[in-house]
Amino acid sequence: MEEKTNKNPEIIGFACSFCTFKASEMAGSLRMKYPDGVKLVQVPCSSRVDPAFVIKAILEGADGAFVAGCHPGDCHFIKGNYYTRRKIAALKEMFDAFSMKDKLKLFWVSAAEARRFVEKVTGMYDEIKEKKNAGKKA
Repeated sequence: MEEKTNKNPEIIGFACSFCTFKASEMAGSLRMKYPDGVKLVQVPCSSRVDPAFVIKAILEGADGAFVAGCHPGDCHFIKGNYYTRRKIAALKEMFDAFSMKDKLKLFWVSAAEARRFVEKVTGMYDEIKEKKNAGKKA
């Protein structure tokens, strides 16, 4: 059986189709690189991400998950990202009870922020990879 710590991190990202997913597409068009371990799931709005999806991703082996959407006040569904912020805050508290708070991130990225998208996902990937490697050495 292969030990999981030998693999690079796998991160599942739930990306709003109007902003964050468009930013990921723009990053690709501009040939910006981000880690292969980051997989995106396009959702109509960040508020449509059921916390059960995030929990399922982690329980099925993802090293981390993120939810990303339009900046607050710029949601195409008016208040969607305000609902997202509350849901993810509650989910983070639950994750904290299991010492898994670092496995979940929430960030806002508009369609024009390809560089910000790459920085956020690469930063999360690097954090998780560093913790995995630190755990392997211990």
